[in-house]
Amino acid sequence: MGKEKKTESYDNGSYNYKMFKCFNRKFKINEVQPTDDVRDAFCQFAVGCGGGGGDGDSSDGDASSGVMGAEQLYSGTTVAEAQRLIDDVIRRRHHVTRFTRHGLNLDDFFNFLFYDDLNPPITPHVHQDMSAPLSHYFIYTGHNSYLTGNQLSSDCSEVPVIKALQRGVRVIELDLWPNSTGTDINVLHGRTLTTPVPLISCLKAIRDYAFTSSPYPVIITLEDHLTADLQAKVAEMATLIFGEMLYYPESESLAEFPSPASLLHRIMISTKPPKEYLESSNPIVKQKDNNNASPSSEEETPRKEEIQTLESILFYEDCCENKNDSDQEEEEVSEEQKPAYKRLITIHAGKPKGTVKEEMKVVVDKVRRLSLSEQELDRTCSSNSQDVVRFTQRNILRIYPKGTRFNSSNYKPLSGWIHGAQMIAFNMQGYGKSLWLMHGMFRANGGCGYVKKPNFLMKKGFHDEVFDPRKKIPVKETMAFNVKVYMGDGWRLDFSHTHFDSYSPPDFYTKVYIVGVPADNAKRKTRVIEDNWYPIWDEEFSFPLTVPELALLRIEVSEYDMSDKDDFGGQTCLPVSELRPGIRSVPLYDKKGEKMKSVKLLMRFIFE
Repeated sequence: MGKEKKTESYDNGSYNYKMFKCFNRKFKINEVQPTDDVRDAFCQFAVGCGGGGGDGDSSDGDASSGVMGAEQLYSGTTVAEAQRLIDDVIRRRHHVTRFTRHGLNLDDFFNFLFYDDLNPPITPHVHQDMSAPLSHYFIYTGHNSYLTGNQLSSDCSEVPVIKALQRGVRVIELDLWPNSTGTDINVLHGRTLTTPVPLISCLKAIRDYAFTSSPYPVIITLEDHLTADLQAKVAEMATLIFGEMLYYPESESLAEFPSPASLLHRIMISTKPPKEYLESSNPIVKQKDNNNASPSSEEETPRKEEIQTLESILFYEDCCENKNDSDQEEEEVSEEQKPAYKRLITIHAGKPKGTVKEEMKVVVDKVRRLSLSEQELDRTCSSNSQDVVRFTQRNILRIYPKGTRFNSSNYKPLSGWIHGAQMIAFNMQGYGKSLWLMHGMFRANGGCGYVKKPNFLMKKGFHDEVFDPRKKIPVKETMAFNVKVYMGDGWRLDFSHTHFDSYSPPDFYTKVYIVGVPADNAKRKTRVIEDNWYPIWDEEFSFPLTVPELALLRIEVSEYDMSDKDDFGGQTCLPVSELRPGIRSVPLYDKKGEKMKSVKLLMRFIFE
């Protein structure tokens, strides 16, 4: 990518690039043409609509739901709905003739395929059963939701909370600490250099933005480091701010979690009840092997001097590892104060006090939430994977990042999902491929923040046996998933002509990944299309899948650079089980997960 000032121009159907202020390179603009598959699809569409189906033919628009719904429109599309889609395409493309035209020609149809709002890759609305208990769903979960940046010294604010809710996150984590005078409550990452934000600001933000993207319940997980009188103040704040939105059960504990459908526009609190705080030891000794954990490839090691400064002041690493373990100081709690706070706790939480195996024993008449670090999950699953699956069938398991992820990086979420863990707590302010996977998973089910767990994670056999994630699935039970990458468009609208290359149009290629259980993980790559803003690859890849319910399709476009690191051209991640068969428009996102204005791919998905 050239960083010095260059000049380029667009003239007479070509791009002009200046080299060394002396030479002029001219590249012809090739208009994107429909591929053979698109022409074939149009012919089927036109025949079903009563049209002729030739290149310039116009279809009638009186389409039967059978033909139009089979490949290109939504399953079960009625004639009236099909006509509305046709009218919408005509309205966008033909301002003058829109009142006299009733059908689409080939160019209209081709453009329709590129409209990701009319032809999206996945179903854009909630379609799963939402009447099961909360433990039957993967839930979009944030970690330290108030942080604007790293875990050591960034500001705390209600703004990241708002952004998370707008993205569809349903679990918000707040760390509660007394302020300097001990009379009020702040939210901050304790014993670090993070600047606090008042709790009341976060609660008001949650109230105002909780349901902007989804009507399904929001759960606030509290890491409580408060005195009894401040706990009572939290209860008063929550009651006044949330009002009727705040849900809590009449009984002290739940025998079964309520369903998302029964909790529309409700807010719940999850934390340890005060009695459990008093019973907890303080602090819990950190596991030695956490110090030796090697960072993943996407992590950055924090500056040595930064860690040394913090260690000399506040022993940061111990606090970080034990943040989710640490409990309030032992003190007397009056009978008047305890119920006011405790009765608002819907989902009772806890950390293992003995062995994890003992803690995961299922209690018949009581459900709860258990928290494990990513390392604790790995250790537990290596020896007791079926116990984890059995526990998560009725209870909620929350996994949080290890404390040494100073830069707010994230871990691989699939190991938690395949064991049924509902809350994979992620640093939403961090960036990286793991977070792209999280975004991809929760694009499912209309982006409502709740995704129904696969049936195999909920089933029990005659002898109480459950799914064993460590067991290999026979090859004969695989499903063939075919992905065809036709072409891409939109970069010329979202980037300057010299963004990717100072002296020529970009050289794009696409990487296609399957991320899921180990047996399904795969990577394919298209060839490089040189000097073209409209790359046409027209390449197909086949992926055998053993567990398609947990497979994610990750797509990344790069621009090839001979002398430097390849440039990023966009990415997306989609749940395979939600993909709509046929030719679809696939919008791409930037590194932060924000949707690009114009960049998209035209792809085809086939399941066999």
